[in-house]
Amino acid sequence: MKTDVFIGGGGIGGLTLALKLVRRGFDVVLAERMAVRSPTYKGELLQPKSMQVFDGLGVYDSICDRSNEIKVLDMLELSSTLKVKDQSFMDYSVLPGKYNAAYMIHHEELKTIVREAACEYDNFHYLKGTACKGYTDHTAILQKGTEKFEVEAEFFFGAEGRSSVTRKAMEVEVKQTTYNHHFLTVTFPRAENFTDGKIISTYNRFLGLFPLPDDQVRSVYLIPPGDYKTLKEKPISHFHKLYTDLAPAVDGYVQQLTDWKKIQLMIPVMYHANSYVKGNKAIIGDAAHAVHPMAGEGMNMAIQDADVLGELAADMLTEKTVDTANLKWYEKVRYRRADHVIQLSHLAALAYSFPYRPVSYLRQRTFDRMEEDPILHFKQMLNVSGLGLWKENVRDRFIQGGFMPVRAKELPKDTKELKYYKPEDDYPWKVEGFR
Repeated sequence: MKTDVFIGGGGIGGLTLALKLVRRGFDVVLAERMAVRSPTYKGELLQPKSMQVFDGLGVYDSICDRSNEIKVLDMLELSSTLKVKDQSFMDYSVLPGKYNAAYMIHHEELKTIVREAACEYDNFHYLKGTACKGYTDHTAILQKGTEKFEVEAEFFFGAEGRSSVTRKAMEVEVKQTTYNHHFLTVTFPRAENFTDGKIISTYNRFLGLFPLPDDQVRSVYLIPPGDYKTLKEKPISHFHKLYTDLAPAVDGYVQQLTDWKKIQLMIPVMYHANSYVKGNKAIIGDAAHAVHPMAGEGMNMAIQDADVLGELAADMLTEKTVDTANLKWYEKVRYRRADHVIQLSHLAALAYSFPYRPVSYLRQRTFDRMEEDPILHFKQMLNVSGLGLWKENVRDRFIQGGFMPVRAKELPKDTKELKYYKPEDDYPWKVEGFR
């Protein structure tokens, strides 16, 4: 079998990359190892930049129709008596333009939308239940059941997740950082009017609630490592109380969970490959980096990787004679952005990692100052959204710490938009040319 581009992995990142390429007229073979839907039930938080990418791929409206829009993340700090002690917000509406909200969608629903969009093209070849076992110099070695066969391609892209065959073939290693906590994660029914996200914490507890469509809510609850086995030995009513203590709004809904088997353990890790590209191979998403789930960025990073790599590969295939060394443009654009998001998520994780009251006080003070200062608030939302990157400076740090007064002046719309990535930032080779 011969194709223009081979993609290993049929997750959101791999499918987005495939859709980008087939829309440009190139032949794509995608191998998806799993033959059936994932038994792991997940919800995904799509950030504004990802929605911009999907708009360019013609699936924006389909995603909006099948997701829950989140404009505000409500952050509550509770006292030891579980009364609201402090409250702050992360408000997406400070972002000017069309892409000023996040969207919660069922993982499999999103996969279906992107896959069906790609399947409309005859040049997309979707190999279900097919694993990539390795590579020769010019082919990918695939296996479906007992049958083995090879695919010849111009480019080989790995989107297989943490255990990436492509990354291994590229001889790129990753070093994982682990954390002093795990998460319980589960989806259950919600009230119809519960539509914005909530992050609820005390000095030693954390609960995140992210409403999905169809009156469902995705939840994450922080636990110490090793507690999962002990918790599972307790009645399910103990789990219900962990939630209702912190979030009375879920009382009467979380109790509809009657089986511990539906509650999954999530173990956060962080890593960043030292390179994304080697020869005619490249990796995206979890094959290249893993981010702490606190900021809900992992899948968004894969989508944004796919956007840049897909545009680059399509342009290189159009030129035909371009050296594969130009794949480094992808790494040049995405590496710094991904690293910044990884560090932001790591800092967010540390803010909730230590069960001490002084840490809780500093955390809430920082969030309060961030909300009160329009520039800090915009920087935070811009960096989280993926639409741009505006790093904090020394003055920002002093304001967060309470050593300088907050700024009252709002940023004008045109100043904010100047901080957005422009096409030449996302695709610089179009301006600078191939080497």
